[in-house]
Amino acid sequence: MRFIDTHAHLYSDPIKDNLTGVLKNALDSGIDTILMPAVDSASLEAMLAVEAAYPKNCMAMMGLHPCSVKENVEEELAMVKAQLAKRKFIAVGEIGLDFYWDKTFTAQQMHAFEKQMSWALEYNLPIVIHTRNAMGETIEAVKPFAKKGLRGIFHCFSGSKESAEQITAMGFHLGLGGVLTYKNAGVAEAIKDIPMQWLVLETDAPYLSPVPYRGKSNEPAYMIQVAMKLSALKNIPLHEVAELTTQNAMRVFGL
Repeated sequence: MRFIDTHAHLYSDPIKDNLTGVLKNALDSGIDTILMPAVDSASLEAMLAVEAAYPKNCMAMMGLHPCSVKENVEEELAMVKAQLAKRKFIAVGEIGLDFYWDKTFTAQQMHAFEKQMSWALEYNLPIVIHTRNAMGETIEAVKPFAKKGLRGIFHCFSGSKESAEQITAMGFHLGLGGVLTYKNAGVAEAIKDIPMQWLVLETDAPYLSPVPYRGKSNEPAYMIQVAMKLSALKNIPLHEVAELTTQNAMRVFGL
């Protein structure tokens, strides 16, 4: 079985201190491709270093995370644009809206989101979306770009059935991670009737470890627990989950 982890911060603490071991665990679990979302200029060098060290297994995205949108948003966006013009990335991400911690820069987040979606269209790249406490606003922001052909993934999907249906109707995929294994999260119910063609797997490592690893640092190898949960939920064999989600990821990212 072959899997793709469509979202993992391999360059972050504490993974980076045991990267060789983490990658070995992933490969031993059948996860041979790991896609790394960008966050901001402060972590750019570390992310690109991981990609350079493991080019067969690790691929980088480029983008400005909504939680990194501050007073210097134009400076950060200029960095993103310069990188996109400089070389090929697997996607524009992770980008989006996050109104959970702070709403000080709401307008700037929307500006950054829309600007980066326009660049994704310009460079013919998919996007990877982060949304927290902003699902409705995020979907509405994406709609005009989706009509122009933009595609991608709503990473770490934790919305309602209605949200899932709206997202897939736009041609976007749902990224499923550890939250799918949480009893009271409601994700399993929300995606129960969503066709497999719209689902991809991820970890968001080192965050959001699945059951039974909650409370520990997450890593790509733990994604098997998410795949097993999806297998049980959809009542299909694990190898079929591997095959379908891998095909979906390859289609989205042009692998």
